[in-house]
Amino acid sequence: MKIGPKFKIAKRLGAPIFEKTQTQKFALSEARRGKTLKRRPGAMSDYKRQLIEKQKMRFTYGVSEKQLRKYVNEAVRKSAQPISYLVARLESRLDNVVYRAGMAKTRQMARQMVSHGHVTVNGRKSTIPSQQMKVGDKFTVRDGSRNTSLFENFTENHQAAGVPAWIKFDSKAIAGEITALPTYEPSETLFDPEQILEYYSR
Repeated sequence: MKIGPKFKIAKRLGAPIFEKTQTQKFALSEARRGKTLKRRPGAMSDYKRQLIEKQKMRFTYGVSEKQLRKYVNEAVRKSAQPISYLVARLESRLDNVVYRAGMAKTRQMARQMVSHGHVTVNGRKSTIPSQQMKVGDKFTVRDGSRNTSLFENFTENHQAAGVPAWIKFDSKAIAGEITALPTYEPSETLFDPEQILEYYSR
């Protein structure tokens, strides 16, 4: 999915939704912008607020409008707790799992890594970034990719503290396993799923 200029998109949405915008420089830029931007309180319509939250989720996970609508419809149809279901589905995508495990610095890099066949799931090469991972699924770097520059000094540079509790990851083996379903933590997200569900329920 072609995204475009990340800083401009993040500023428009008012949130550091891309990894490259999660910096002090971006935070300072937003703080200065907040002082100079004049907007009447309450001027934003419900529709615009919902649209912005929807775009935040889309760009965070790098999914298309069609894909997100499919995830939302499935969450509403299949679960009594659609918000938790929706977030779990997005978090369980293979490209996101690779990113969350610390195998790639960004979700975009993780998506390319999977698309180029560098990752195996349960012993088989996968080239589908949207592949849904389930509890018990194991993933690792394909043997033929271990000596590439992508994984040079991986163990020394890996940041274990960033790996979520639902992923068990061995940085030395560059291998992991899904041990539980991802959970929705409002404090850890940059978007409001409730607003997104309301957007698609119109």
